[in-house]
Amino acid sequence: WFLCVHVQLADQFCNAIGVLQQCAPPASFSNIQTAINKDQPANPTEEYAQLFAALIARTAKDVDVLIDSLPSEESTAALQAASLRQLEEENHEAAARLEEVVYRGDMLLEKIQSALADIAQSQLRTRNGAPCQTSPAES
Repeated sequence: WFLCVHVQLADQFCNAIGVLQQCAPPASFSNIQTAINKDQPANPTEEYAQLFAALIARTAKDVDVLIDSLPSEESTAALQAASLRQLEEENHEAAARLEEVVYRGDMLLEKIQSALADIAQSQLRTRNGAPCQTSPAES
């Protein structure tokens, strides 16, 4: 990604220089005259300058963010290993909590499915005119 940002920055600089060359007012060198392109807008240079300045500033900001995200010189292998151990410990704790929640969810799901089965049986008996019987758990 870092390389991509450098390519973007180089591309933006190249485009900015190209626009400056295209829109720059003609200059006289000794007695040499150049023709002025009448089709060009009055002053597009200001708009282009603002656009390319914003693009270049944004890309430079991206480069700064990337640089800030790199490990610092104070970050030794021992500190990184300790940080990884702590993250692994937190991961194991979170995994244990997740397993407990999933287990309780499975138990609740079984109870709900059992209750739905009882309701369905009761509705079938009622439609068929059979008397309702209570299950052994209800007595």
